[in-house]
Amino acid sequence: MVRDGYFYGLAFIAAGILLGWLTRPAWAIAPFLLAFFFLWFFRDPERVIPSEAGAVVSPGDGKVTDVSTLDTADGKKLRISIFLSVFDVHVNRSPIAGVVREIRYQRGKFLNAMDAVSAEHNEQNIVTVEGEGQKVIFKQIAGLLARRIVFNPRVGDRLERGQRVGLIKFGSRVDVVLDASARPSVKVGDRVKGGASVLGYLQPQTAVAMGTISAGERTR
Repeated sequence: MVRDGYFYGLAFIAAGILLGWLTRPAWAIAPFLLAFFFLWFFRDPERVIPSEAGAVVSPGDGKVTDVSTLDTADGKKLRISIFLSVFDVHVNRSPIAGVVREIRYQRGKFLNAMDAVSAEHNEQNIVTVEGEGQKVIFKQIAGLLARRIVFNPRVGDRLERGQRVGLIKFGSRVDVVLDASARPSVKVGDRVKGGASVLGYLQPQTAVAMGTISAGERTR
């Protein structure tokens, strides 16, 4: 369990005991139910991490809401978005093994995380991890209820695929942005588990380079 669960849970248990002692036992039911909810919400189950070469695992539990190609300043990218409801595990994990190259916190709005515009306008933490010669961007995006984003590693830290890196409190969204050459293995509507479900596969750099050369030759 995430440490925050003990803080919230024990606080409401203490409040329930105090309320029941000072008033009537029935008044303690609501705080006890809230304590149970927080202890359950901040659960942190163990996961079996896939070992296939080039696999990109989901950074969180939830439902895939978007698999699309983006036009960016660095060329075309593949974006996979996952919505986390209050009923999902909210611990976040690294999508690949690699080194944290950049962490950028962006202040913003708290729109519904199901909305596509939330990926650009909502408060979020944008992390770039470089591994196997490729960079993967992982976004922790706040939602209507989420008001705190936690990311523990620092720039320069080495991460393993599926390693716990933080969490987003309450409803939220996570995006993974890959090179356009990546091969997705999920579709909109799929349910995924953080660290255990494979979102797609990165192509080896040699294959990407050969594809770029071939494309250039075709335009001559």
